[in-house]
Amino acid sequence: MKDDMGVIATNKREIKLFYNAETNKGMQTLAYLKSSKKKVLDIDLSKTKVTGTQWTELAKLLDKPIKELINTEHPDFINNYGENPDLHSDEDWLKVMENNPKVITQPILVNGDKAIQIDTPSKVMSFLEDED
Repeated sequence: MKDDMGVIATNKREIKLFYNAETNKGMQTLAYLKSSKKKVLDIDLSKTKVTGTQWTELAKLLDKPIKELINTEHPDFINNYGENPDLHSDEDWLKVMENNPKVITQPILVNGDKAIQIDTPSKVMSFLEDED
């Protein structure tokens, strides 16, 4: 297994935003990014399918287990999997993400070899300032 971030190309001059355009948080985060001078590649999870390999890479960049990218309290998650889901492997969690992108917890911003989850859209500004 290669460990070279081959699927998600990382570029310091370009910011990638994995977000859901159906959420206020996603749209506000995108608006903050668009106001910056950086080139933004936005990946709308409601329209673009992200592969299991890409989710695995994002989780590694964030230094989090895959299941922590999922909001297990989201109504869609509870409707589909219950409050105590029988999901144990990373593959199980990846299937959830691939089939129900709405349950992704927060927008994920990638710049170069750094990634952060955006819990507050204005947090984007401090991330951008660190980059200048």
